[in-house]
Amino acid sequence: MSEPKRLHPIAAVSNAMKTLKEAIIPFIALFVFGSNDSSKWQNIELIIIFVSVVFILLYGWLSWLRFTYVLKDGEIIIEQGVFVRNKRYIRFERVQSIAVSEGVLQRLFGLVKVKIETAGSSGMLAEGVLTAISKEEADRISTSFSEIKNKNKNQAEIVTEHHEMEDVTLKTPTVFQMKFKELLLMAATSGGVGVVFSGAMAFLAQFEELIPYEKVFSRFEKFISSGVGVVAAAIFLGLVLAYVVATAGIVIKYAYFTVKKIEDELVITRGLLDRRKITIPLDKIQAIRIVENIIRQPLGYATVYIENAGGSVMDAEVSKVMLFPLIKKKELENLIPVFVPDYTANVSITSVPKRAFSRYLFRQWFVWLPVSVAVSAIFFPWGLMSLLLLPLSGIWAYLSYQSAGWNLTEDQLSLRYRIISKQTFIAKKRKIQSMDTKYSWFQNRKDLGTLSVFIKLGIGPGLGRVYDLEKSDIEQVKQWYLNG
Repeated sequence: MSEPKRLHPIAAVSNAMKTLKEAIIPFIALFVFGSNDSSKWQNIELIIIFVSVVFILLYGWLSWLRFTYVLKDGEIIIEQGVFVRNKRYIRFERVQSIAVSEGVLQRLFGLVKVKIETAGSSGMLAEGVLTAISKEEADRISTSFSEIKNKNKNQAEIVTEHHEMEDVTLKTPTVFQMKFKELLLMAATSGGVGVVFSGAMAFLAQFEELIPYEKVFSRFEKFISSGVGVVAAAIFLGLVLAYVVATAGIVIKYAYFTVKKIEDELVITRGLLDRRKITIPLDKIQAIRIVENIIRQPLGYATVYIENAGGSVMDAEVSKVMLFPLIKKKELENLIPVFVPDYTANVSITSVPKRAFSRYLFRQWFVWLPVSVAVSAIFFPWGLMSLLLLPLSGIWAYLSYQSAGWNLTEDQLSLRYRIISKQTFIAKKRKIQSMDTKYSWFQNRKDLGTLSVFIKLGIGPGLGRVYDLEKSDIEQVKQWYLNG
């Protein structure tokens, strides 16, 4: 049995900085919106902020002082809590994945942050978080986890000489490393510019009461009348800047992306500034999802995700882990069986019937036709331009219809559909938690139905769904699942 250990003292600083980060918005609100011309009130504000900061720093130190952990008999015991003591026992048999990351603060002291995810960490936080420990200690925890997992597996199986020979060869890791040109292409086609631009607009909207937008826009209108070209150039440069920022952020986040398959585990590492390592046992994988966005699909590229039972709402990336951030789709036929055995990506998809197209078109026009009519009537005659939404939504309906389909093998179900990106959802029968079939009155008239499949993820249920399949095909899939 190991003796109880504390985290590195820098964890006290990390805890305080995290709390200060969460409190920065209330501090700004107090300082900006609560102030008036009274110097007495301003002094009270400063005192409140000073006392709060001192309390946060003290609480961070106490949190570190009261936090201990110990490795004992195949489990890790974490004891924490400043006012109320909480003792948590985590058996390594229940662990879904172990994520190791190196933030800027940890890297300065040669430390790492370890997150231990279980099937029960479906709340806001991971099951166990060690904010600042040495790399050697993190390796010891990962090794203990692997040893317990392999020990249980060996006890459950009859190992023949042939299997032992296979184990020897698997000790040499199989490696996939993302090339820099693919990283740049991934960043350039991610669509992150929209996130940056909308985030900037949302930030400015918080200061609506402080910034005189009406005066700004009135002057802006005069500026437009004097130089439309200059304004257009400024908007263009703003979008280019947002695009560059988003692209650079993705390059930094996924730099040095590497996947290693070591025996029955996948070890995924990535990151330039915030380095992260996630260890996922193969038997904890719930499904594979192949995603092709509208830019990458014509280029023949896709992103492959592993859907994992671990993770939490605050760390959804552990539930949906990138296996291949960007890869030629034709290469998946060879790579998927190597890194995720038993899964097959190269299957022949059975499309939905031709009579289903009218249903896809109806769903689009049911939304956009009333919108077009309303906008045309209210903003006539310029509102008539909104009628262009009808052919555009018709094209989108055709793309969704063309993408939809399914495939069934002895133990694997593949569903393909389009939300915005084209997605292929691949799940093993034993991993499917439940299956739902629905037949609306309109679908029944055409012998069509909707098939939904649910798996377990750390952030909640994972979903694969195809609309307007043949009713006989849905019944075939249902019998396949029930007879398992």
